[in-house]
Amino acid sequence: MMFTNFFTVFTSQFVALDIIGTVPIYFSLTSSLSKEEKNTIVNKSIIVATIVAVGFIFAGQTLFKHLGVELFDFKMAGGLILLLVALADLAHGPETTKPTSGSTGIVPLAVPLISGPAVLTTIIIQVGIAGYLVTLISLLLNFGIAWIILRQSDYIRRILGKDGSMALSKIAALLLAAISVAMIRSGVFEAIASFKLAPL
Repeated sequence: MMFTNFFTVFTSQFVALDIIGTVPIYFSLTSSLSKEEKNTIVNKSIIVATIVAVGFIFAGQTLFKHLGVELFDFKMAGGLILLLVALADLAHGPETTKPTSGSTGIVPLAVPLISGPAVLTTIIIQVGIAGYLVTLISLLLNFGIAWIILRQSDYIRRILGKDGSMALSKIAALLLAAISVAMIRSGVFEAIASFKLAPL
């Protein structure tokens, strides 16, 4: 049961992260850079993205309490955001941004491409469902995989080609859309249950 729970958390985060879909954008951002410069950017982006996501894991619930936001509220709002992100990717595809400064490793690669709204929404919901430890371990493993994929992106590009990586990105977007609908449905049912149990 615990393994099944971890696998579900890990898979949801992997789909939300969509690192395969980020690879084409990464190519565009680093096309004019040397191998050493690319590795530096990858290292920097993963470190910054991890700090942002881990901070959100531990501070998100406290922030919700101060704002009076329930988990089912965030499920519905987060599900809508994820659905819009998934639909935008399915309809138009990820935007490519040319590098303009040395901040590429932080913006847009670390935030919002790696630690973006999809990942942050997913992990804050998972904390309430699976707990801090499972969510954190799964997140670190996913970011470790992302680091490996980006570091080996030239090799992966030769294998998949541009069309292959874009096709995988579309599949991930479709799965993300399904997950977002499930989040919205769960939030609605929990809100109804909470309303029925609330004292008059």
